[in-house]
Parts: sequence; C-alpha cells; structure tokens
Amino acid sequence: MFVKDFMIKELITVQTTQRIGAAVDLMNQNKIHRLPVVDTKEKLIGLVTESVIAESSPSNATSLSVFEMNYLLNKTTVGDVMITNVKTIGPNALLEDAVDMMRKNHINVLPVVDGEKLVGIITNNDIFDAFLEITGYNSDGVRVAIQIKQDQKGVLARLTKIFFEAQINIVQIVVYREIKEQPIVVVQVTGQDADDVRALLTENDFDVMMSLNTSSSEE
Repeated sequence: MFVKDFMIKELITVQTTQRIGAAVDLMNQNKIHRLPVVDTKEKLIGLVTESVIAESSPSNATSLSVFEMNYLLNKTTVGDVMITNVKTIGPNALLEDAVDMMRKNHINVLPVVDGEKLVGIITNNDIFDAFLEITGYNSDGVRVAIQIKQDQKGVLARLTKIFFEAQINIVQIVVYREIKEQPIVVVQVTGQDADDVRALLTENDFDVMMSLNTSSSEE
C-alpha cells in the first residue's frame, strides 16, 4: 500500500502573510488541526498547527488586556510562528515508511510532496483507516482466524486452493507472525456464512480460532 492511496488530496493551505486569526478560523471551519504553508507556486515552506499557535499566543497569566492580546494575535502572521523544519514523504512511498517516520519523529502528520510541490497530507487517522481497509474490517462477508504451527508449510497455498474449489472469493489475507509463537492467518471472504466457513476449514484440519460475519459500516 502506498501513501498516495490514503493521503488527503483536497488540501486547505495558507500563506505566510495570512494572520493567525484567519488560520484559526480555517481550522475551526474545516475541523482540522494543522495547515500546510505554501508559496504562490504550491511549494511547501512550513506547517502551522493548533499547538504551535497556542504556544505563540499570550498567556492568560499576563497582565495584558483582552484588547491588547487581540491586537498582538491579529498582528502575528503565519510566517511568524510556522514550523519550517517539516518532515515530508513522497506519494509513492510505502505506507509503512510513513508509519516509521511518524513514530521515529514523534509526529502525527506528514505533508506529501512530489519534488517540491505539495500534493497531499497524511495523518495518523489516515493510517488507522488504511489498517482497517487492509484487514477488510468494513467488508461484508466473513473474517476467519487460523492458528498455524511454525513449521507448517504451504498454508496459504492450501487455503487458496480450498476456497477456490468451494468457489469462495478471498478479499484479504493478513499474516500475524509475532503476536504469539504460533503465527495467525486472518482471511476475509465474501458471500458466505461464518459457520459454513469454520466447518469447511475444520474439515480440512485447520485450527480455526475465530469465524464471524462482518458487515460494512457505510450506510
């Protein structure tokens, strides 16, 4: 899976000359927590976030009046407070690369750039959505978990053959290798009943841990 498959492409951006108050309004109106800062050619030059704005705002403990604080905030521009050392990633990078970069740098957002041009943005919530899609969480059908032995060979080949011969369509296969000493294979199939899938695999000597019907969360 690639970053371009899950990044947000319809972007809301700001420029350095815009006032902080305008940036806050944009965030509130669109229910977002950060804004990429670009120049007139859509080149990424910074990032402004809710936390950065909060850190740059006058403290409630100061002796400034409300009018003085508003004056200072309205005078401050995005360019005055934005983060300039922004970690970025390319659209053709693997999704795993984005996860690794976010974790190593303790961040939850990565602007996506193609060359110097901003083409998207990917957040930790987009990563969560990708995980749900990869596991087939929102798919109609059956999810079945099978525990296999470490030295068991040809498991996936046997599974695909069994489902093929039963004319059952496989949507997703995920192998969890490090959760337990014995790996677990989770398969999502369509057009079946959970009990029937369990019976089919049990008859073929698979150790079925779970078999349940799933449904799409979309209305």
